[in-house]
Amino acid sequence: MRSTFKHSMRLLLASIACMLGAAALTFVVDPLQLFRPSRLVAAFYSDDTRVQNAGLIRSQSFDTAFMGTSLAIHFRQSDIDRALGVHSLKLAMTGSNSRQQSFVLEQAIARGARRVIWAMDDFIFVDAADIEADPYLSVDLYRRTTKGIASYLFSAAMAKESLFALLRSGRPFRGPLTRAAPFLPVKFALSDVDDIYALPRDFDVARGYNAEKTLAAFAYITSPARSRFLGEGYGYDAMVRHFERDAAGLITRHPDVTFDIYFPPYSILQFVAMRDASPATLKIVTDLTARIAERLTQLPNAHLHDFRAVKAVTHDLDNYGDVIHHSPLVDAKVLSWLARGKYRIDPKAPLASLDALKAQVEAYRVER
Repeated sequence: MRSTFKHSMRLLLASIACMLGAAALTFVVDPLQLFRPSRLVAAFYSDDTRVQNAGLIRSQSFDTAFMGTSLAIHFRQSDIDRALGVHSLKLAMTGSNSRQQSFVLEQAIARGARRVIWAMDDFIFVDAADIEADPYLSVDLYRRTTKGIASYLFSAAMAKESLFALLRSGRPFRGPLTRAAPFLPVKFALSDVDDIYALPRDFDVARGYNAEKTLAAFAYITSPARSRFLGEGYGYDAMVRHFERDAAGLITRHPDVTFDIYFPPYSILQFVAMRDASPATLKIVTDLTARIAERLTQLPNAHLHDFRAVKAVTHDLDNYGDVIHHSPLVDAKVLSWLARGKYRIDPKAPLASLDALKAQVEAYRVER
């Protein structure tokens, strides 16, 4: 009996020692750079932006935060900086909602952002879990609460990342492991913050974005079996409430921060799909964006741009990989338009751009 107890105690003590050792390793290496910019080992970054953003906000210097969904995820910080003359931090998160975006932007503003560039999709305002109960975004990690720090330090995944980072910092392994990192089961594989969720520089744009793909996506989402999903989560009253809380509320709380907000240039087929297969959804979208335009153009620290009626881009289906996601060539146009203040909505005529879009949608006929 005594021998069994002794072995159990040894096992328990060994387990505790392993846990503490792993936590100490994560604290020292700090792969997320949550406590300090990386110095002991070379910095590496992850495409898991909901987690990575917590470290970026703490470790990077910036004066501008860039936010959006997958429509803004492929922008490079270096391109944003060059086009707009800023020192940016890209915080875009695929599939993110307005609660998540507003929360992350609040953290970035608290760390010094004095300008926000916000790609505002209508669907970010669909109903979602309260930020405190969000299963996909750890608010405790961003706030660095005891719970958040403990979950970080005692994470087996982070210990694995820390060990790999330590091995990768050794001179004999640095080159081979850095080259192999994208193909290994590790998240922190990107050596340049500019590459976070960016397309490879040799990406074949024509193959990834073309009319054939766009029309195929249009046919897919408008088929009778799937068209009901066009309006999933859309409800005007709830979306207005979320806009007021997450967007207008954030902007009014920070009058010293400039917000450059833009409606991304979806292809015309996004709206035509709603027109043909879910007209009630189209009405919600146009009514919501009318409300957003009228509200934001009255806020002195907000500038609203609408790129949805730029016919030369939105009617050229070769610019898209589906009905909404545009190519890197359009990314460059968006930055150029923002830099020149082009397509900025006039507060005296907040619905002019929306009216132009409505006319285009009504007149458009799909050539299959």
